[in-house]
Amino acid sequence: MARNRFGYEKRQKELAKKKKKEEKRARRQERKDSGGSGPEIATVNEFGEVIEEPDDDDDDDDSDEDDDEDPAGTGR
Repeated sequence: MARNRFGYEKRQKELAKKKKKEEKRARRQERKDSGGSGPEIATVNEFGEVIEEPDDDDDDDDSDEDDDEDPAGTGR
């Protein structure tokens, strides 16, 4: 009579869970050590209006200047 593999499969499943949990713990610890935080979000009031926007330190693009120019040069 053949023996089932339930014990082996259960052990493999437990090992996979343990590995995943350890990887998650390591990611959390790395994030904690680096001092990084989650994404910055804007503060809004009860009407959905933006009260305070997060600082964009890496946004050095001044693309809002000269938006009225015609990029194709058609003069329209």
